[in-house]
Amino acid sequence: MQKWLNKDVLLISFSAFFSDLGYHTAIALFPIFLVITLKVPDYEFGFANAVAFGGGAIIAYFGGLLGDKYSYKWLAVSGNAFIPLLSLFGLVTSPVIAIFLFSGGWWARNFRTPPRRALLVRSTFPETRGKVFGFLHMLDIGGGMISIFTLLSLILIGLGYTQILLLSVIPLLIATILLLFTADIKGHSNNPGIAGTAASNSNKDGKVFYTPAKKSAYKGIIIAASLYGFSSYAIGFPILTIAQRSNDILGIGSYALYLGVSAVIGFWIGSKKMDRVKTLGILGYLLSGFGTIMLGLAYFFHQSLFVFYVAVAILGFALGIIEVIEPTLISFLKDIKDLGKGMGSLTASRSLGIFLANLIMGFLYIFNPLYSYTYAGLISIAAAIIVLYYGKAYSLKI
Repeated sequence: MQKWLNKDVLLISFSAFFSDLGYHTAIALFPIFLVITLKVPDYEFGFANAVAFGGGAIIAYFGGLLGDKYSYKWLAVSGNAFIPLLSLFGLVTSPVIAIFLFSGGWWARNFRTPPRRALLVRSTFPETRGKVFGFLHMLDIGGGMISIFTLLSLILIGLGYTQILLLSVIPLLIATILLLFTADIKGHSNNPGIAGTAASNSNKDGKVFYTPAKKSAYKGIIIAASLYGFSSYAIGFPILTIAQRSNDILGIGSYALYLGVSAVIGFWIGSKKMDRVKTLGILGYLLSGFGTIMLGLAYFFHQSLFVFYVAVAILGFALGIIEVIEPTLISFLKDIKDLGKGMGSLTASRSLGIFLANLIMGFLYIFNPLYSYTYAGLISIAAAIIVLYYGKAYSLKI
């Protein structure tokens, strides 16, 4: 077994696997439950996504900040423990209560993510961070993909949405238990762990050697992540678009494709040595923009299901690139002792954009889905331009 695949990397990664195995069931069912079962209008679904996916911005930032001050492990555990809230929306018939149950669980997930990422960085070596984030993403998204196949199977055998959602709580509890067995690395500790003792981008105190190129690259990534957030509609929109064009099963099935492509590409990119700033801009943000616009055009021109699925696969490819390269770059651009803050800033900047993106998507969707997807695609392309401009002088090929 290679040195990067140690006990803590395995525990964190499999915790991510079980988390996604649980909550992706809720994500896939939420738009169908809200719009088709409870019959709320499309714009209210946009509002629900804004509250859930965008409302956790401040929560994510403080999750990372508190992790630096206290303990990455225990902040991650406490956030993970409340994620099961999002599986309870199927127990209610009030759209408002359903939205806030789903949102509460997602906010807990946001709170957990920055300290968990920081804990992962502290558990590996600088030269293997990309590989470790790729491995995390593969298990993370792989769990989501298995979740969707399981969901489809349970629907086909006649199990109700409420029963399925309650079953999804089980893997979420397993995910929290696994985190309990990780090393307790504190952000303020003088023992910064593997990453601190071997940090090629830091001095012996864990301080990053700041250069104008690094400062510019960090600024570019945060701005681009925020812009990408403004383009980041919930995957519920494509699920809803395809479900409305065909049926629920095919809509949910597109989500499995999205996650599967993302998992494979995330693991692949983590093992490759290429210019990570350029890859993030071109194969991440830019490709995501093209895939999104393609989705809108497929709807407008009444294309076959195959075209919709190709667009969704492109989005999954881009997501795999973005989710692995963003945190990898941040880990090299922030002080070891400020990792949580850096990861929190990354998550928060994305979430702030997501809040408005889903409101705008929901509003434009009323008139025509093409308007929604064109808006999101153009903003994602703008994010690509920003990160390529600000990061042009910084190269990381590790």
